[in-house]
Amino acid sequence: MTTAPERPVLLPSNQPANRFYAGGSKIRAFRHEEGSTDHVPEDWVASTTTIFGEADTGLTELPTGERLRDAILGDPVGWLGRDHHAQFGADTKLLVKLLDAGQRLPVHIHPSHEFAQEHLGAGHGKAEAWYVVDGGTVHLGFARDVSATELSDWVREQNVDALLGAMHLLTVCAGDSIYVPPGLPHAIGAGVFIVEVQEPEDMSILLEWKGFAIDGPRHGHLGIGAEKALKATDRHGWSMAELETLLIHDGTGVHTLAAQAGSYFRAEHRSVAGETVLDAGFSILVILSGEGQLTAANGSRAVLAPGLTILTPHNIGNLTITGELTLLRCRPPLGQVPDSI
Repeated sequence: MTTAPERPVLLPSNQPANRFYAGGSKIRAFRHEEGSTDHVPEDWVASTTTIFGEADTGLTELPTGERLRDAILGDPVGWLGRDHHAQFGADTKLLVKLLDAGQRLPVHIHPSHEFAQEHLGAGHGKAEAWYVVDGGTVHLGFARDVSATELSDWVREQNVDALLGAMHLLTVCAGDSIYVPPGLPHAIGAGVFIVEVQEPEDMSILLEWKGFAIDGPRHGHLGIGAEKALKATDRHGWSMAELETLLIHDGTGVHTLAAQAGSYFRAEHRSVAGETVLDAGFSILVILSGEGQLTAANGSRAVLAPGLTILTPHNIGNLTITGELTLLRCRPPLGQVPDSI
């Protein structure tokens, strides 16, 4: 039986090819890697999730050559901890992506857990949070109430001007973070580069596909048809005051991203100057800037530098971070009982 490694795991890039929108150069630059930057706009980090409808594409392969999904199934307690395993089984409850929008993404939504379970037989919906590495504009939520008929007409006719015109347009800057609850219409603007923390599913319902390299009527509604899929949309008008509850502007120091998403996943930003100790647990570290070192309670170590993504199994214990750096720590939701080793 495979056992969880007793050290932090450095994860290389994992960029599914030939996506329907452009991007990828900012991911390669962030990671200091060479390679194609054409239509590889996503890097799936520590992924036990596949692209919707595919058997293998999207899964993370560990440096040993074993898939992370299979490794966790072999030793879920070592990877995830006893309390996580008791509550969630071998489900990591987590997917992290680097996303480089080489062009504006189409307007789309993600279903809730309840909708995904009822209509798709899925174990998760797709709540997500974004940490902005390089800013720009995003469309987020309707600015007024939109009727079901109105939305259906816009989607059927691909009336993109009407769709975008009914949405809020926000400027986001490096250091901002945004919680995107299930059902909320959104579109990331060209040039925006984010770290995306989400539930581990690949489920998007397209409201727009005109001009993109995808057959929207066929592939944009998760195989359940537009009429049913569009019922997952949050059509109510969001005021700016309501939207502000989803945003953190220029977050620095130590702060939690998307606290509202705690039942789905956890993520925090940390600025380290000297030394800090993090509790044990399955987590994904994304190093944003600076340099340092990670030392686990069991004595294993990893060098920390910009662009690295590091997976920490639960079994290596508490993590001591030293140096001058900033990072994101992305984690599953907290179980009902605090875990221990």
